[in-house]
Amino acid sequence: MLETLSTLRDDRGMADKQFLVLHGPNLNLFGRREPHIYGTTTLAEIDERLHALATELGVGLEILQSNHEGALIDRLHERIDTVRGALINPAGLTQHGVPLHDAIKAMPFPVIEVHMSNIAAREPWRAHSIISPAVKGTIQGLGWRSYAAGLRVLVEMAREAEGG
Repeated sequence: MLETLSTLRDDRGMADKQFLVLHGPNLNLFGRREPHIYGTTTLAEIDERLHALATELGVGLEILQSNHEGALIDRLHERIDTVRGALINPAGLTQHGVPLHDAIKAMPFPVIEVHMSNIAAREPWRAHSIISPAVKGTIQGLGWRSYAAGLRVLVEMAREAEGG
């Protein structure tokens, strides 16, 4: 199998309030990779914090990390009719992921792009995201809190769309 599942929880009792979190290439190295930029929080710790927040918010999460663009696209396609929204950290696909961009545009639910670092404050080539035009919004530069803020926004958007 070409993908790595960081955490996969299927909270069946919350199927109508399910959200997807996609972590792109090399994010499985959080905590080890360039800690001066990304900090020392591991991907497993981020996922656990997201699951705790999802429980607090009363929603279910499915989380996938893959180093392969196709696996991220496949998961979006598989969940096109079963999730209410998605968070994505496209990582190295941020600047060049045309197929991922196109898949996100095809989704009927909101997608929020998140980044641990502020990509606009890094190397000039990182500043442009090809993913940003396809998503509802972008949250960046807040470390692991970018993910938490994104999940809160998605849940609020889903509740507003339901009229509650």
